[in-house]
Amino acid sequence: MRKNDSIAGNFDWILFGIYILLIVFGISTIYSVTYNPEHPSIFSFSEMYGRQIFFVGVSLFLGLLVFLIDSDIYRKFSIPIYLFTLSLLIIVLFTEPINGAHSWLGLGAFGIQPGEFAKIGTAILLANYMSSFNVKQQNGQTVIVSLAIIAIPMLLIMFQPDAGTFVVFTAFFFVMYREGLTFDPIVLRIVNAIPGVRFKSTWLGTHFIPILFVVVFLLVITLIISHKPILLDAYPGEEFSGYWRMFLALFVTSILGYLIMRSIFAKRDARRALVIVILFFSTSTVITSAVHFGFESLPAHQKTRIELWLGIYEPEEGTGKVEDGADYNRSRAMTAVGSGGFAGKGYREANVATTKTEHVPECETDFIFSPWAEERGFVGSIFLVVLYTFLLLRVITIAERQRSKYNRVYAYSVAMILFYHFAINIGMNIGLVPIIGIPLPLFSYGGSSMMAFSVMIFLLLKLDSQRKDVLN
Repeated sequence: MRKNDSIAGNFDWILFGIYILLIVFGISTIYSVTYNPEHPSIFSFSEMYGRQIFFVGVSLFLGLLVFLIDSDIYRKFSIPIYLFTLSLLIIVLFTEPINGAHSWLGLGAFGIQPGEFAKIGTAILLANYMSSFNVKQQNGQTVIVSLAIIAIPMLLIMFQPDAGTFVVFTAFFFVMYREGLTFDPIVLRIVNAIPGVRFKSTWLGTHFIPILFVVVFLLVITLIISHKPILLDAYPGEEFSGYWRMFLALFVTSILGYLIMRSIFAKRDARRALVIVILFFSTSTVITSAVHFGFESLPAHQKTRIELWLGIYEPEEGTGKVEDGADYNRSRAMTAVGSGGFAGKGYREANVATTKTEHVPECETDFIFSPWAEERGFVGSIFLVVLYTFLLLRVITIAERQRSKYNRVYAYSVAMILFYHFAINIGMNIGLVPIIGIPLPLFSYGGSSMMAFSVMIFLLLKLDSQRKDVLN
């Protein structure tokens, strides 16, 4: 280790400036949305805007504390930090449910969401493990341990249940891919166990991200196809799940794929072609089965949200309408965004996305983008998207200039978590993704989200400020 420059001289003021700018815009939007003429002061603690300023103050204090602590401490204590966040996720399962989920842990008059802080613990431990000297990159144990670090909190969050936070944790898979961690060691061990088959590498193991997109495609197609039941003349009055239509399509595709590969490959590769087809069919069947049965086990309101998003929702027979409240949040948020026009209605002039009219529920948290778009229009919406894009690009720039693998893995974890929150939240507000309840980073009302993202960013600033102390 060597110290060439002062920490202050290496401090990334651009990232810090974007961080402050987003917080200021968030507070101003919350003030506009929840303004109470009886308590006009922005520091009024009885109103959301006053409490948000308090949350920001606490977050800045925590961020400063994180920045002042030696960065090696976080690496040395990565396992205790991770286990502490896991313990919070376990404790919260035994609390009283709020809005149908065990996501909140009460602390006096306030409450925290352990899931928000579990992201930090997971990012720190994953970075520490993947950067350890005794960890081999292309090793089955490395893949399994990395997956376990991510999967354990995901499993606990699934029990809450909190769909939004569960989805965000899949961001860590992209971090693994960025660092070159593939599933080849595991896939090869399974495939090469077949007599007469020897693969040195597999497309399935090395091309993780393309496969992830295929999985998402299969997920959507499965839901659309299986939605329509099969009616057979031989069994009048009986309905069979449309899932079997998807199963038949996969079977036919596998047979055709095998015949095509047999005609292209040499005879000695016929066994390899058969293995590839079997892998495709079995993997696709497992995925579609999991999607089908997982979807059927979802609560009714979550199923309805997904069906509305896919355009396969069927209203109650005879009504021709979506049942009361099923599409209310999404449709009202889209109405608010569209009503802003090109330049917006002006600050505090929103009449759709505001707590006064209550047309858009949760317009200060999950749907805070809708009042921003209503007041500032298309121009303001583009400005906010560009600002978040600059934030993401800055974090990626910081990640790429790190000399330490630990710093780089952590920085990419922060980048992917921010991207998930930003993309999904705005997507919910404009109808591009299902409503799963994810706050807009540093913008939405809420103490847990503000504190977690602040700690996340200040730790990144700390690691980056000491990057030149690491020898190449």
